[in-house]
Amino acid sequence: MFKIRKAKEEQPTAPGQVRIKKKSSVPGVMITQYVEVLPEGMATPDFTRKPIALTIQEGKCAVFRAVITGKPTPTVTWVRNNGEIDDERWKMVHDTSSGEYQLQMPDVTADQADTYKCFAKNEYGKAVVTATLNIIEVGFKKTRAMQEARTAVRQTPEDFKKALKNKVDLDAKEEKKPEIDERFWELLMSADKKDYESICAQYGVTDFRGMLKKLSEKKIEREQEQEKVVERLCNLKPIELKDDGGAEFELEMTLKDPTSKIFMYKDGVMIPFDVDAETKHGLKQVGKKFVFSINGVDPDDAGLYQVEVDGVKIFSTDFKLPPVEFLVKIQDVKAQEREDAVFECVTSHPLKKINWTGKSAPVEQGDKYDIIVSEDMLIHTLVVKDCKLLDKGIYAAVTGQNSCNAWLIVEADSEPTPKGKKKARKTTRAGGGGAELLKIAEEQRAKVQKDREELIAKAKAEAEAAAAAAAPEKPEREAKAKAEPEAKAKAKANKKVKAEVGQCADKAEATTVEEEEDKDDKEEGSDDATSSEPMEKLQAKEGEASAEDAEEEEPVQEKRHRVRAGPLVPETVIDPGVYFTSGLSDVTAILGTDTELVCQLSSEDCEAAWYKNGNEITATDDICIVKDGTYRKLIIKNCKEEDSGKYRCEADGRKTEAVLTVEDPPRINADDLSEFIKPVIIKTGKDAAFKLSFVGREPMKIQWYNDDEELLEDNHIKIEKSSSHSRVLLTKCQRKTTGEIRIKIKNECGTTEAISQLVVLDKPTPPLGPVEIIESSAACIDFKWRVPKDNGGSPITDYILERQQIGRNSWKKLGKIGPEAKYRDIDVDHGRKYCYHIRAETDQGISEMMETDDIQAGTKAYPGPPSTPKIISAFKDCINLAWSAPTKTGGTNILGYNVEKRKKGSNLWGYVNPLDEPIKEKKYAVKDVVEGIEYEFCVSAINISGAGEPSSPSEFVFARDPKKPPGKVIDLKVTDSTYSTLSLGWSKPTEEEGVKDEAKGYFVELRPAENPEWGRCNSNDIVMTSYTIMGLKSMAMYWVRVVATNEGGDGEPQELDNYIIAMPPPVRPQFTDKKMKNFVVMKAGNSARINFNFKASPIPATKWLKDGHCVPKHVTVSNTDSSSQLMISSSERHDTGVYTIIVKNIVGQETSSVEIRVTDDPKPPGPVELEENVSGTVTISWTPSPDETKDDRLHYMITKHDSVKRNWQTVADRLFNNKFTVINIMPGREYKFRVYTKNDMGISEPAESTIWEVKRKTETFSLNLPVSKNCNFETPPSFSVPLKMHKSPESYECYMSCAVTGNPKPYVTWYKNNISLNTNTNYYITNTCGVCSMVILRVGAKDSGDYTVTAENTLGRVECSTKLVVED
Repeated sequence: MFKIRKAKEEQPTAPGQVRIKKKSSVPGVMITQYVEVLPEGMATPDFTRKPIALTIQEGKCAVFRAVITGKPTPTVTWVRNNGEIDDERWKMVHDTSSGEYQLQMPDVTADQADTYKCFAKNEYGKAVVTATLNIIEVGFKKTRAMQEARTAVRQTPEDFKKALKNKVDLDAKEEKKPEIDERFWELLMSADKKDYESICAQYGVTDFRGMLKKLSEKKIEREQEQEKVVERLCNLKPIELKDDGGAEFELEMTLKDPTSKIFMYKDGVMIPFDVDAETKHGLKQVGKKFVFSINGVDPDDAGLYQVEVDGVKIFSTDFKLPPVEFLVKIQDVKAQEREDAVFECVTSHPLKKINWTGKSAPVEQGDKYDIIVSEDMLIHTLVVKDCKLLDKGIYAAVTGQNSCNAWLIVEADSEPTPKGKKKARKTTRAGGGGAELLKIAEEQRAKVQKDREELIAKAKAEAEAAAAAAAPEKPEREAKAKAEPEAKAKAKANKKVKAEVGQCADKAEATTVEEEEDKDDKEEGSDDATSSEPMEKLQAKEGEASAEDAEEEEPVQEKRHRVRAGPLVPETVIDPGVYFTSGLSDVTAILGTDTELVCQLSSEDCEAAWYKNGNEITATDDICIVKDGTYRKLIIKNCKEEDSGKYRCEADGRKTEAVLTVEDPPRINADDLSEFIKPVIIKTGKDAAFKLSFVGREPMKIQWYNDDEELLEDNHIKIEKSSSHSRVLLTKCQRKTTGEIRIKIKNECGTTEAISQLVVLDKPTPPLGPVEIIESSAACIDFKWRVPKDNGGSPITDYILERQQIGRNSWKKLGKIGPEAKYRDIDVDHGRKYCYHIRAETDQGISEMMETDDIQAGTKAYPGPPSTPKIISAFKDCINLAWSAPTKTGGTNILGYNVEKRKKGSNLWGYVNPLDEPIKEKKYAVKDVVEGIEYEFCVSAINISGAGEPSSPSEFVFARDPKKPPGKVIDLKVTDSTYSTLSLGWSKPTEEEGVKDEAKGYFVELRPAENPEWGRCNSNDIVMTSYTIMGLKSMAMYWVRVVATNEGGDGEPQELDNYIIAMPPPVRPQFTDKKMKNFVVMKAGNSARINFNFKASPIPATKWLKDGHCVPKHVTVSNTDSSSQLMISSSERHDTGVYTIIVKNIVGQETSSVEIRVTDDPKPPGPVELEENVSGTVTISWTPSPDETKDDRLHYMITKHDSVKRNWQTVADRLFNNKFTVINIMPGREYKFRVYTKNDMGISEPAESTIWEVKRKTETFSLNLPVSKNCNFETPPSFSVPLKMHKSPESYECYMSCAVTGNPKPYVTWYKNNISLNTNTNYYITNTCGVCSMVILRVGAKDSGDYTVTAENTLGRVECSTKLVVED
C-alpha cells in the first residue's frame, strides 16, 4: 500500500547534496537533480511521454500511461492527493518491451476522481508529473448529487442546529446509511453532554435523535460490562495540557478486585506505563483517584487514549495538539575552527524537548553538543562545541511534521600554529538569534500565558455556575448529614499527614549523617522526595477515602544510597594557567569618533600583547593600551579608515580576536534635523517643500517617502539631490498627501532617516454611521453618531441637520446644532418614522451628508416589508408586478399594499395607486408608464397602524415590448496567444427586426478538450468586442465560443472552427546565431561543445545526427526552449564526423551541420631511404606514420640541407604518398633530408636521412691573375625582385617571396598592417641568400590585409608592399 506524500519540498539531507531545478522537454514535468555534475553515461529521470488528464464515465476502465528514461533505471511510484492507492482497485503495470508504466483503474468509481502524481527517482535526481482524473456520474447518483448541490446553495450556517435535530431523510428507506466510526461512540460515552454537539459536527453526524437513542443503548451495554470489574466510576476528566509541557487525564473508580490489571491504549495499540512520574507514560493512584500522565508531549502523542480494566473499556479521551510551528527558524552559521556554533529557534507552543539532527544523524546531549531549553520552553538551542572542519554540514530542528534546517560552515584558522603546540580553543561563539529572537519569544510567551489564563478563567466560571445551580437543589438535611463524616475523614487525614511529616524528618536526619553520599544519589533522592510530596498532599485532601483504605496503604521504603570509596575532592589540582574569561567582540566605529576593544583575563599579573593584521601594536598619541585589573583595553582615538582591520590580543599563549570596522555612514546635523521635523501645514492645492543637509561617504542613495510610499519624480513631485543636501517639492497637494514625509539616506556604511509631517487642510469627510439611538419615545428622538473619519485637519465647529418624515418628499432644515455629535429631536409624532441628513462643518468647509436609517418615534405595530417585487412581464404601456406577503404582519391582518415607482436616475418615488385605495391582491398592473423609460418598483404593506416599511426595489425594467435574443457574433477570431493567455476579437451580430435584436453584452465560454462542460470566463457580460482569457495551461487544448446577450436572453453561441492550443503564434524554426561554426578541430581528450540558438513556436523537437545516424550514447545533448547544446566530455578520434541538428515543430523544420575533427599531435614517419635513379636527382622514400590510417588529412613535408648553403629549405609539402624525387642535386655537395608529418593540429618531429653526396671529378686548373686593386663593394639595400599581390582560397597555403641585395647584408623585417610578424609563430619566415620568403600554412579570413617587407643596413633602408586577399 502506498501512503500519501505531501507536496512539501524536501531539504538536502547530506553534505554536498544539491537541488538543481531542470526543465524537461515535455511541458509539465519537473526535474530535480541531486548532484552538480552528472557522471559520464548517467542521467536524471525524465518523462518522454507523460500521463494526460482523463475524463471518463463511471464504470469504465481508466489508464494513466507514462514512458520514463534515466540511468540508472528510475524507481516509479504513483500517489494521489486525497487518499491511498491499494492493490485491490489500482493496478501498477510495467511493460518491459515498450518501457511503458501504467496505472490501471478497472471499473472506476466516483471516489477515485482525484489528482494523481507519478514520481520517477534514482540516485541522481527525480522527476514528477501530475494528471487529473475526472469521473462523470450517471443514473441516480448524478440526479441526487445535483439535488444536493441545489439545496447546499440555499443552506445557511444558522440552519445547522435545525438540520442536526430535525433532519428528515427521505431516502433512508432506499439508501443504506453510512457506518459511523467506532471512535465517535467511544468519545461520546466519556464526554459531557455540552460537548455532544461539537463531537457530532466533527464526525458529520446529523441525526441527533437517533444518535441519542443509540448512545443510551451503548451506555447500558457498557455499564453492564463495567459492573463486572468496577464498583464505582465518576469524575471523568478529559485529557488536558499542563504548564510543564506534559498532559494528563484522571478518573475516580473503585475496583472490585484490587489485583485487576489496568491497561492503557493509544489508537488501539497498548502502550506501557509506570508509576514513576519520569517515564513517558505514568500512572499515579491516590486512594480511588487514578491520574494518567504523558511527559514531554510531542506531536506524535496525539490520538485516542483508552483505559481498560481486565479487558473492559472504562474511559476514552481524544488528545489533539495544536500544530507547532517555528516562529523563528534556525539560521546558517559561519564559525571559525575551535569556536562554538549556536543554532536557536522559537516554537509557537511550549515543548519540553524537540529533536535535533546533524548531518542526518540524531544529536544528543554530551561532550560535543549542548541542548538547551528556556524556562518557558519556547526557545530551543543547540550548541556545537569546539567546531572542527568535520562538523560542517546541515543541522535540523524537528517537531513532528514541521522542521527547519541550516548549514554550519567551519572555516579553517588562518593563523599559524606554534610548533609543538595545539591551537587554543576560542572563547567566542558564532550564531545565535540575538535580541530579535528574544523579543519574539517574549511576545509568544505572553500570548500563551494569556490564552492559558482565559481557559482557566472560563473553566472556573463554568464550575462556579454549576455549583451555584446545584446548591438550591440540595436539601439542608442532606448537607447536615454529610458534614459529620466529612469532618471525621478530615481529622483522620490530618493525623496521617502529621505522621508522614515526622517520618520525612527522620529520613532527612538520617540522610545528613551520610556525609560522603554520591552526588547522583542525592539528586535521585531529591527527585523521589519531590515526586512523593504531591502524592501525600493528594492523600491528605482525599475526603471521600475510607479509613480502611488509608490504613491499608504501605509505607514508602527508604531509598538505599551508595557510599563513596575515595575522597570527595582530589588531592591535586591542575592549574589551567591564564585564560580569557571574556574575549574580544567585533566593533563598528564611526569615522572621527573614539572606540575601544576590551577583553578580560583570569589573572591581573599577566601581560598582554596587541596585534593588528598580524603586526604588533605599540602605544601612540592616537592609540592607548590600558591595563585595568584583569581587563585589557585598546583605545583608538579619532578613528580613521586605515584603522580598520583584524585585532588580536595574546596572553600566556592564549589569544582572542575581533574585527574593527570604521565606517562613514550618513549623518545629519542636529540643528538641521530639528528644523526639518517641524510639521508643514498648507491648504489643499498649495505647494510644500522639504530640504535637509547631511554628510557621509559617497556614493549615497537618497529616497523620499510619503507614508512608506516612495516618491518618484512626476508632474507634481520635484526632487533635487546632491552630495550634501536633498530637497523635495510637492505641488498642488491634496488632502490624501497628508502624512509622514521621510527621507532615507543610505551608503555602504549605513542608513539614516529623518521624519517630518505634512498637513494638508481640506473640508471634512461625512460623519460616520450607523447612528446609536439613546432614546426613542412618543415625545422625542435622542441619538448620536460617530465623528468623521477625517476632519480635514481642522476641528469640527458645527453639525448641520435636516429631517424627513418617512412618506413625505420634503426635508425640514434643523440648522446648526454645535460641535457635539448628538441631537435630541422633540418635534416628533408618535409612531412616525424619521430620516436625518447630517453634515460636518469646519473652517475649511462643509462635508457631504450622511443619511441615517429610519428612526421611529415610539412604537407602533407596523407590518414588515413584503418580498422584493418581481417583474412578471413588461410592455410599452403596462408592467405587471407580483410579490409575497410580509413575514411580520404587526399582529393584525394586512389591509392592502401601496406600490411606488421611480424612474432611473431620479431620487423621487411616486405612488402608483391612490393612498386611500390600497391594492388588495399581491399583484398589480402598472399602466402609468412611458414607453422607453426604465423603472423600478417597491411595495409596502398596510395594517391598522398604517403603512409599513417598503420592500427592496425591484430590478430596473424598460416600458417596452419584449426583446428577442441577439444572433451569433460575426468574424470570431484569435488575435493573440501565449502559453497562458488567449486574446479574442469579433464583430457585433446582425439585427433583424422582430427576429434578432441588438446585443447589449457578451459572454466568453471556455471548455478544455477533455471536459464536456462549458464554463464562463466572465461572470458579468462585457460590452467590448474583444476579450483576453487568462490562466490557461501551457500547450493544453481548448474549445472557445462567444455568446451575445440582451434583455431578451442569450443568443446562439458562436464557436471557433477548431480547437486552440495555449501557445504563442506558430513560428517556423530558425537559427538566431549570427555566425555559426561549420568546422571545428579538437585535440583528442579535450571536451567539445557545440551550441545552437534558435526561435520557434510551439516548442520544437530537437534531434542530433552524426553522419546521418543517431549520436552515440556518450554524447550529451541538452535542450531548452530556445537552444540546444551538444557536448562530448572527452573526445576521441572516432568522434570525428559531421554533426547535424534538426529543429522541428508543426510549422516546419530547420537543419544545420558542423564538422568536428578530432585529432592529435602527429607521430613522425619511419626511417628515410635515399636512392639515385636518375643522375642529378635523389628519390626519397620513408615508412608511413602510424597515424596515416587514422587521419585522412595527414600529409608530409620534406626539407633539404646542403653543405654549401648550410640552411634547411622546404623542397616539398602536402605530400600524401611516401616517396618523392628531389632534382638539382649538385655533385660535390653533401645533402641531408628530413621528413615531417603534418595534420590539422601541427607538425611532428622529423625523420632524418643519412648524408648523401655525389663525388665530383676534379681537374687541375691554373690561372695567372693580375694584382687586384682594393675596391669598396658596400651597397645600400634594394629589392631585385619585389613582392607580388596574392589571392588565396580559405584554408590553403600562401607563399610570399622577394629578393633583396645589399652589402653589408640587410636586416629584413615583415609587417602586416604595420605590425611586425618576425616574432609571430603563426608565420614561417626565412631569408636564404637574399631570398626572403614567408609561408602562411592555413590561410583564414583574419589573414587578409597589407603586408610590407623592409630591408635595412648601415647605408639605408627600403621597403616593398603587397596585399593578400582571402577568397571564401
